[in-house]
Amino acid sequence: MGKKGKKEKKGRGAEKTAAKMEKKLSKRSRKEEEDLEALIAHFQTLDAKKTQVTETLCSPPSPRLNASLSAHPEKDELILFGGEYFNGQKTFVYNELYIYSIRKDTWTKVDIPGPPPRRCAHQAVVVPQGGGQLWIFGGEFASPDGEQFYHYKDLWVLHLATKTWEQIRSTGGPSGRSGHRMVAWKRQLVLFGGFHESTRDYIYYCDVYTFSLDTFLWSKLSPSGPGPAPRSGCLMAVTPQGSIAIYGGYSKQRVKKDVDKGTQHSDMFLLKPEEGGEGKWTWTRINPSGVRPTTRSGFSVAVIPNHQTLVFGGVCDEEEEESLEGMFFNDLYFYDATRNRWFAGQLKGPKLEKKRRRRGRAEESEGAADRDCGGADVPEPLEVITEVVSEDGTVVTIRQVLAPSGVVGQPPPEDENGAVEASGPSVEPCPRSNAMLAVKHGLLYVYGGMFEAGDRQVTLNDLYCLDLHKMEEWKTLVEMDPKMQEWLEETDSEEDSSSDEGAEGADEDQEEDSGEEEAAPGGGAWGAVCRLPAQDRAVLAEAGVEPRGARSKGEESTEGGPGHGQNIL
Repeated sequence: MGKKGKKEKKGRGAEKTAAKMEKKLSKRSRKEEEDLEALIAHFQTLDAKKTQVTETLCSPPSPRLNASLSAHPEKDELILFGGEYFNGQKTFVYNELYIYSIRKDTWTKVDIPGPPPRRCAHQAVVVPQGGGQLWIFGGEFASPDGEQFYHYKDLWVLHLATKTWEQIRSTGGPSGRSGHRMVAWKRQLVLFGGFHESTRDYIYYCDVYTFSLDTFLWSKLSPSGPGPAPRSGCLMAVTPQGSIAIYGGYSKQRVKKDVDKGTQHSDMFLLKPEEGGEGKWTWTRINPSGVRPTTRSGFSVAVIPNHQTLVFGGVCDEEEEESLEGMFFNDLYFYDATRNRWFAGQLKGPKLEKKRRRRGRAEESEGAADRDCGGADVPEPLEVITEVVSEDGTVVTIRQVLAPSGVVGQPPPEDENGAVEASGPSVEPCPRSNAMLAVKHGLLYVYGGMFEAGDRQVTLNDLYCLDLHKMEEWKTLVEMDPKMQEWLEETDSEEDSSSDEGAEGADEDQEEDSGEEEAAPGGGAWGAVCRLPAQDRAVLAEAGVEPRGARSKGEESTEGGPGHGQNIL
């Protein structure tokens, strides 16, 4: 009892500290929020000029991250909303709505009167009632210079059948935040965590709220048991047993003046509803078996048809005295809640038709040759390490693992249907963080995100698809466009950084501006541009993007905090 009481007391102390920080934060950030509110109001005035729904066939959306990508509950469509883009000098935040037709392979820009204000790092949840609804809560708006942030606490619903936006005004909900997570549980929305940041202060949350889709009322939960520490950007998914899983995420705390220490969490919890107790929930920490993801933040999450939860990509930074070394990922992991086990996703490679061989003496001789060569040693993967000095003096260490070509005379493995598996996938998304995921009919779609190349942030607008039933190979639906890779060097000019145009949408401004872990088999970690697939390296070379190097520790990093380009979605 003593130990349990101590934990509960510690938990209450943390809640009090968070409450004090939030009060302090509210006073300090109010002034800058007022400035941003004026800018947001200006953009809403522009949006008010839209008086009717217009749908326009268009090219794929511009590069972005921290948007939301959702599968339509009734149609073969994906819905992309919001997001942000940084070109080295200005931050662009969007409230555009795009529809991707899976069958037609076309994009449509949908302009609807009265949309939510521009935002990124929000949460979007689709529910089937009423012909389909897309619920959106929170998120943030960044000033053009990326130094100030306005965090929303509003709730919106897009009625998909009538293509109308509606703001739901209900008191008692979560405070303004971004980087939170939200899921649909029965006829409720359940929201967890997130963060709020001002110029001088920040706070991370571990609170839980529910919103009833019947009564349109918010409720704050007070789960029993020790729960997760405050965090943003975590995994949140409903399990087949009716619990809610929380995994990983990111938070930071101030260790001394002007010095923050970030934490990439790797713990996992279940939020369970208590039997017979309406509105009562319990936190339980769990330790799944299997091959769990390596430590990272900025990963993306999707729930797949067999009720497993999928994790894709992300970034892991190693802090040194004066620099931050980052490793971006493009690997897949699956969490099976029924078995409480993690699995590393491994692609089989494309299958080829088995070639018929002539019967008779020729076949016998080939078989003998196969047997003679079958005992040869299997070649091991070759690791190549190269150091390259870029034009700015940055030393880039390139580590590349080359797969063996296979045993001579030994045929590729066959499956039960007589098909032959190829040696491996030839196309795959480049390593990235903060990408957007959606699953429809057992197909996983990955859109956009970002990685770093030297001092540059490369924001993507490519689209890939993977059949989760076959797990054979990625398919490229939209290739990365080198013409979209604009990067402007930092300038001391206040005119550029203070320009209101910097936060406009792309359609207006960019046209003007022109526990113990098992090692995952087969690697899965990629060194950003240094180990990109050949087709992406060629595209970046055309765009003039150099390989990434070390960053100064004083520079903003992908997982270093909750500002622009962070692990908040």
